[in-house]
Amino acid sequence: MPHIEATSSSEDFLKSLGFPTIDVHETFTHFDFTKPGRRVLLIGPMGSGKTEFAARVWRDAAIAQKKGEAVRKLTSTGSVDRRKVFFIRSEIDGARFTDYPEDALAYRSGYIRCGDNIARIKDSFGLEQVIKDNPTVGTYIIDEASFFDERLAYVVRNCSLEKGCMFIFPTLVLNFRRDLFNNTARLMLDIATDVIPLTAYCEHPDCMDSAFYTYRYYSIGGKECPALFFDPLIIVGGDKTKDSSLEPNYASRCDKHHYLPGKEYTFFTLKPLGEAAGRGDSAPLVKEIEALKCNKKASILYSNLQKSYGDSPDGEKYLNSLLPDYTAEKALSFLFCEQNLISEQLLQRIVFDLELDINYLTKTLSDNRRPVSFDQPYLL
Repeated sequence: MPHIEATSSSEDFLKSLGFPTIDVHETFTHFDFTKPGRRVLLIGPMGSGKTEFAARVWRDAAIAQKKGEAVRKLTSTGSVDRRKVFFIRSEIDGARFTDYPEDALAYRSGYIRCGDNIARIKDSFGLEQVIKDNPTVGTYIIDEASFFDERLAYVVRNCSLEKGCMFIFPTLVLNFRRDLFNNTARLMLDIATDVIPLTAYCEHPDCMDSAFYTYRYYSIGGKECPALFFDPLIIVGGDKTKDSSLEPNYASRCDKHHYLPGKEYTFFTLKPLGEAAGRGDSAPLVKEIEALKCNKKASILYSNLQKSYGDSPDGEKYLNSLLPDYTAEKALSFLFCEQNLISEQLLQRIVFDLELDINYLTKTLSDNRRPVSFDQPYLL
């Protein structure tokens, strides 16, 4: 990314020419397609312009393709030409940008059309097939790579080394919890040759600081309700603002305005309850899940939030995190999907005994790659 050159020697030189002192930035140049094997991570919060940067790469490639044989030799390795660009998205990302054409590389302020050079894939095996079907393509833009399986990182690394292909990843590396998104994100950092960090303005109405984090919240009756720490890691939905307990909204936020209630509760209470349940003592977990469903003020979660944030200036906002529905379902999903602490049989027993929302859980568990069928009652 461009950075400010502010050395005393440059300031003295400008003064000697009679110019006022100014900040001189590096030139924001066109994209370089001559270097083989690059694996470029574009990282930053939602709204920081990652996909728009990728669209700029696409436009630069279109210009570079108009050049002659001498340039082709510079941008090619064997049969692949890095000026030929292919755009890839995840199949589970289909709900986003529904107002755009099927072949659109869409971002928040517009889109460009990719024609036949676009595909949606399910996993790393799908990527291998796309590469096989397009033997002369030299640059692949893979949107939200963290949505894919870990194997993708090694498919990318091997292809870049063997064929000279370049890969560009506009992707979240941190999730809404400010943790590494998942193992795929960790491996992408391991194999990257270039990392380009992007920021955005903090989207809090009273702030102009740089935002590095993606903030998840629900809107309930016009109130901002921060997502609890154990909210499902992946929630597939659209990009439009929603007033709903089912689908969250996202914003880029700075440290101060990135609210994340329930982290202490998750590790201090919820996870130990799940561990005890996994050892056979499920009664305390069932009691807490029932409170989260039927009477949140009777839950340990409420007591924890009240104690931690009740007297703070943002206390009301933190407590708003209890307004959305499905808190009990989210807690169980976290213990089953991410922590692997409770069995499928125990999950089903709690779901049926407490009459939790099966439709919500079916979709959430499927989106997070731990599908469970609730068609039949659990077996003792």
